[in-house]
Amino acid sequence: MFAQFPQFAGRGPHLLTPAVTLGFMVLEYLLARSLRAEARTHNLGESAASFGVAAGQLLVRGLEAGLFALPFAFVYRHRLFNFDPTAPAAIVALFLAVEFAYYWQHRASHRIRWMWATHAVHHSPTRLNLTAAIRLGWTGGLSGNVLFFLPLVWIGFHPVAIVAMFALNLHYQLFIHTELAPHLGPLEWVLNTPRHHSVHHASNPSCLDRNYGGVLIVFDRLFGTFAEAPQDEPLRYGLVGGTPTLNPLRIALGEWLVLVRDVAAARTLRGRLRALFGAPGASAADTRPSPQRPDPRVPAE
Repeated sequence: MFAQFPQFAGRGPHLLTPAVTLGFMVLEYLLARSLRAEARTHNLGESAASFGVAAGQLLVRGLEAGLFALPFAFVYRHRLFNFDPTAPAAIVALFLAVEFAYYWQHRASHRIRWMWATHAVHHSPTRLNLTAAIRLGWTGGLSGNVLFFLPLVWIGFHPVAIVAMFALNLHYQLFIHTELAPHLGPLEWVLNTPRHHSVHHASNPSCLDRNYGGVLIVFDRLFGTFAEAPQDEPLRYGLVGGTPTLNPLRIALGEWLVLVRDVAAARTLRGRLRALFGAPGASAADTRPSPQRPDPRVPAE
C-alpha cells in the first residue's frame, strides 16, 4: 500500500478531473455575469495567474510526494495502534483528526512567518472565486506543513487513508471559495461555509487570522478564532500592504524574497530568528517588518 503513496499524494488537492473543476469555474463566472457581479468577483488576468501558480505547484508536489513517503512510513512502523480503515468509527475519527490537524497547520501558517511565506500565495488574489482555491504555494514541504499530520500516523491511521481524507477535505474547500453562495442556515454553526471562508480571505483588520477550519467551523468557535463578516464595511481581499501582480513566479516566491531580505537586514541573532519564525508583519527594532501581512491589531491604511 505504501507504494501507492507518492502517486496518490502527487495528485494534488482536488481529485476532480481538471475538466470538471474548470467546468465549475466557468459556471461560477457565468452566474456572476448573470447577476452583474463579475466586476466584484472576477478578474480574468488574476484567474489566469492562479492557473499559472497551480501548474507550478502540481510539478513541485509530484517531486516532493516521494520524499513525504519516507517519514510517513517510518512513523507508521512505530505506530501505537492498528485501526481498520474501513470501520465506520475509524472513518469518523480520521475525519475529525484530519480536520483538527488541518486547523492547527492552517493557524500556524498565519502566525509563523516561515510558514506564511508559503501560505501568503493563497491569500494574494484580490477577488474571491473558485480559481483562488487552486492558487497554492509551491513550498509547503519546505514550510513543514506535513509535520502536523505525522501524529495521526503515529496514532495508527494509515498514511494513504490520511492523504485520501485530506484530499476530500480540500475537495470541499474548493467550493467555499466563492461570494455567490446563499446563507446556509443552521449549517453555518457547524460547517465552514463560503460566508465564513470569505471572512478568512478578507484583509479587513477585524477579519485577519480568523476562520481556519477546513470542512468544519467548530474548532474556530472552540479556540476563539471565529469571526463573522463586519456589518459596516465591505470585505476586501488580497495581501495587506502587498502589491498585486499577475506574474506566477512573483506570486509564488515574493514573500520568500521579502523574508530573505529581512533576515539579511537583521542586526542580531534574535532579530534574524524573529524574521524567520515570528508573527508575519511583527516589527522589531532590528528588522524591517514584512509588507505582506502586518500585525492584525494595526489598522490597514
